[in-house]
Amino acid sequence: MKKTIISCAVTGSIHTPSMSPHLPVTAEQIAESAIGAAEAGAAILHLHARVPDTGAPSQEPAHYAAFLSRLRTATDAIVNITTGGGLGMSMDARIAPALKYAPELASLNMGSFNFNISAAEKGCHDPQPWEVDYLRGTRDLIMSNTFSQIETVLTRLSAQGTRFEFECYDTGHLYNLAHFADRGLVKPPFFVQAIFGVTGAQGTDPENLMHMRATAQRLFGSDHLLSVLGAGRSQFPLVTMGAILGGHVRVGLEDNLYIARGQLAESNARMVAKVRRILEELGHEIATPDEARRMLGTKGAGEVAF
Repeated sequence: MKKTIISCAVTGSIHTPSMSPHLPVTAEQIAESAIGAAEAGAAILHLHARVPDTGAPSQEPAHYAAFLSRLRTATDAIVNITTGGGLGMSMDARIAPALKYAPELASLNMGSFNFNISAAEKGCHDPQPWEVDYLRGTRDLIMSNTFSQIETVLTRLSAQGTRFEFECYDTGHLYNLAHFADRGLVKPPFFVQAIFGVTGAQGTDPENLMHMRATAQRLFGSDHLLSVLGAGRSQFPLVTMGAILGGHVRVGLEDNLYIARGQLAESNARMVAKVRRILEELGHEIATPDEARRMLGTKGAGEVAF
């Protein structure tokens, strides 16, 4: 029976500390939260870093070093370092941690698009000035992922054996991935993360998931693994639908702060435990990190640089 991979997005760059007291910010908090998620069943840990004093998103390699070494010794989960970084960062800044630490996986956004999370401001409680400016600034933000930028990331990170979580916010991004596959710049299996619910990209309608799935199957056939990410309140319904359709799932505090209506999630582990319980009650078996490695074709935990 095919195993289902659970990914956990531990902290991200979208939500701010004033939105939830449970959002991990310091290196110790990020490490503890990630380890808890792995113990609950996450085979992949999708990681961003934060400035410890303020909670602002950071792509400084030193801020990653503060928790990566602990994860290396405390869990066998696959580490997946973001190249999305914080909104508005340059591509050089965004890829710096993945270049330095050569993880098994790195995320890669597969196209440029409007990325508007300004509505999240209403969820802030006693925000710091940077939080308000950061969120409001997304009304005028284009998340830049040009063909040249994508090619640069693919070339530089592939040279050190890193594979990719291809983050696709619309069907056009699947065609962009197919373009690079046709050019031989990426090799299967392709780990496709279909993302729904970010303002400026595709919405959370179930029909959109069906269309993304059909398009990915048409373009990649058996050469891909489809995972589903639903932002906000759509997280658990959409990932459950994706799993029923044969896909994999991503949950975590990067994508959604709530475990149930009106109830903040106290940890990433609780979110992983919830989706694991749903999947197992549906008859799914959960992939271990080593099973996920074989499915994704990663280089192995012994080949990273942290």
